[in-house]
Amino acid sequence: MRPAEVRVIAETSASGELIPAGLEIMRTVRERGPIIAALNSALSDPEVTRLIVVAGPELPDAFCAAVISRLMLLERLDVEVALVLPFPTPASGVYGLPTGSAAVALATDGSAVEVPLIRDDMAIVLIGTARQRGIDGDLDGESYVDSTLLLRGKAKAVVVEPTAEMPGVRARLDKRFRSRWHVGRAAQTGARQLIVERDGITSPRPTKRSTFYRHQQNWHLVRP
Repeated sequence: MRPAEVRVIAETSASGELIPAGLEIMRTVRERGPIIAALNSALSDPEVTRLIVVAGPELPDAFCAAVISRLMLLERLDVEVALVLPFPTPASGVYGLPTGSAAVALATDGSAVEVPLIRDDMAIVLIGTARQRGIDGDLDGESYVDSTLLLRGKAKAVVVEPTAEMPGVRARLDKRFRSRWHVGRAAQTGARQLIVERDGITSPRPTKRSTFYRHQQNWHLVRP
């Protein structure tokens, strides 16, 4: 791609070795305001068709998911997104992405494909792994994937991940011996109180219901 068509959104802690040379760079922290400002600056030029998102070493999936969440809210999911993760993460496993220097090469030379965008009812995008768990001890409630009952009663937690293909989301119970994945469009859990962990970030407050589901629009991810 021509340099004019590409911008880099890099976390402030991201290694300079993972930032492609010769491109305009916006540095930001993992917070709503700074990410929106960086995106507005990057996308102010109508020629820009690709964003390279370079994550730092702490919770890299969470940083990338935060950028994609803001793209969704800005209604700019038409823009291609290339993820540069410093090391293997749940998201790199979900989407089959290289990491480190190989991710830099793919980000500049690879092609984008449409993949399902998974978000929750708080408008937060999930690209790696989420857990719906109890506050103190086991989760006690009900969980469904579409209309399939996953849990009624107690379990350690429900694990939720996006899928790279339709229908978009999968969930299983967190057990000592891994349980079977159930695949659908949405994964929903309800309980008197539960805590949600998204890409390594724990929600500050408990809730009674948590749903991860496929957004009405896909996103454009640069993949091998």
